[in-house]
Amino acid sequence: MNVIDHVRDMAAAGLHSNVRIISSLLLTMSTNNPELFSPSQKYQLLVYHADAIFHDKEYRNAACKYNMALQQKKVLSKTSKVRPSSTGGTTSAVQAQNLPSEIEVKYKIAECYTILKLDKDAISVLEGIPSRQRTPKINMMLANLYRKAGQERSAVTSYKEVLRQCPLALDAIIGLLSLSVKGAEVASMTMDVIQSIPNLDWLSVWIKAHAFIHGGDNQRAINTICSLEKKSLLRDNVDLLVTLADVYFRAGDTKNSILKFEQAQMLDPYLIKGMDVYGYLMAREGHLEDVEVLGGRLFNISDQHAEPWVISGCHSFYSKRYSRALYLGAKAIQLNSNSVQALLLKGVALRNMGRVQEAIIHFREAMRLAPCRLDCYEGKKCLIDCYLASNGIREAMGMANNIYKTLGANAQTLTILATVCLEDPMTQEKAKTLLDKALAQRPDYIKAVVKKAELLSREQKYEEGIALLRNTLANQSDCVLHRMLGDFLVAVNDYQEAMDQYSIALSLDPNDQKSLEGMQKMEKEESPTDATVELDGDDMEGSGEEGDLEGSDSEAAQWADQEQWFGMQ
Repeated sequence: MNVIDHVRDMAAAGLHSNVRIISSLLLTMSTNNPELFSPSQKYQLLVYHADAIFHDKEYRNAACKYNMALQQKKVLSKTSKVRPSSTGGTTSAVQAQNLPSEIEVKYKIAECYTILKLDKDAISVLEGIPSRQRTPKINMMLANLYRKAGQERSAVTSYKEVLRQCPLALDAIIGLLSLSVKGAEVASMTMDVIQSIPNLDWLSVWIKAHAFIHGGDNQRAINTICSLEKKSLLRDNVDLLVTLADVYFRAGDTKNSILKFEQAQMLDPYLIKGMDVYGYLMAREGHLEDVEVLGGRLFNISDQHAEPWVISGCHSFYSKRYSRALYLGAKAIQLNSNSVQALLLKGVALRNMGRVQEAIIHFREAMRLAPCRLDCYEGKKCLIDCYLASNGIREAMGMANNIYKTLGANAQTLTILATVCLEDPMTQEKAKTLLDKALAQRPDYIKAVVKKAELLSREQKYEEGIALLRNTLANQSDCVLHRMLGDFLVAVNDYQEAMDQYSIALSLDPNDQKSLEGMQKMEKEESPTDATVELDGDDMEGSGEEGDLEGSDSEAAQWADQEQWFGMQ
């Protein structure tokens, strides 16, 4: 064995710190005496040295050393035979057999560039590898980079190549479905392996479920996943439960979403995937202490994922500490630029700080990554609200119509379109028709109920509004609905029951300022003379909407210095 063999064995044994030291010394020796090592030996040293640096997470330095190795490989390719070295020669055949793969070196360079957010450089390096020499992991990385860059056709081609080589690459299947490739076409690419291997009959159903998810058909996705989850072989699978929880969330079913997330968390206490959505839902429901505990627990598991930062950001946001939420959202995006929840967190924080145009940029990016997630568009402080706040009714209407056409006429899309129509006096009747259709599909859909009550308040149809709210509250209890019912009861001079409704609202959310104001107003005015009420239907604490989060931010100065460092725009 020569010294290069010893270095290679240490690298294979995972002794990265040892490799870094010895390879650095040997490379300096080679620089001072070029005859000491052959071109192939120097190439090996450079690769092993770069690998050790990569392991230390010094990615820019590692990319530089890998590129030096590739330059050395070019010199090696011009050498017809390897010269023996003073430290112990080897035959050219043996050395060639032990040489690190040039393709693997290029992959490592692309990996460094990806981590450094230099996606164009990463694509350029990978495209330099001939198509026939690309391994599945190279095609997978290329597909993800193409998708991120908006090169959908190239992404589809690369994902398909991954599936051709590895038909059970399920993440590649999800990638294809997210790019609107038909479920039947994707399933056909896995048919041979499904038929040849026993107990894989569930895979075609799994593909169908994800096709429904990416097509925006949440109810059919829920039904399909439930049928999978009930099968004895797949019962209590954590990934299926997290997927089911996420689809319930997309469908607006907060209760079942939280239930499934908790079930998954009990099965896997170290679960990180999906916990950002779970933390957001818990914060939105007012369980801030539980959110704080969840964030701390996830930080102990890993602070290199976006999820714990998003959870802590949600805690700060719903505690009205918007600058800190902005900082935490930016940190989450730095760790994972594809985190939809992180983009939404930063967007709502910017919106609450009055930076509407910057918020729109983040909401649009979230929408690009998850076009079927309606929370990117709807709710107070989200994309459509930002357009309306900046007097962009035409943009908001265009966006709402696009959602309606893309995802079909369901209760959520009808309510979104109705919300925009309510902003224009000329489209009030259309809003009423849309809300009636939404409530016909889902009578318990709180967002539609709130908007319908808001419309009835404008028309001063208080008795009709009271009936609507009573019917809804008969099946579920919600802070905003109780408060709005209290407002309607004040309008018809039923002060005692109005006081009761405000009390119930405050018991559900002690921080509901509007319920508190309504109660205080009644206490000051024993005989109110003005029965006209103003309803804020967008204030949705405890109902599945963003809360009324306007307020002072005492931490603005504390976190202002962080914004520039994290590249907040």
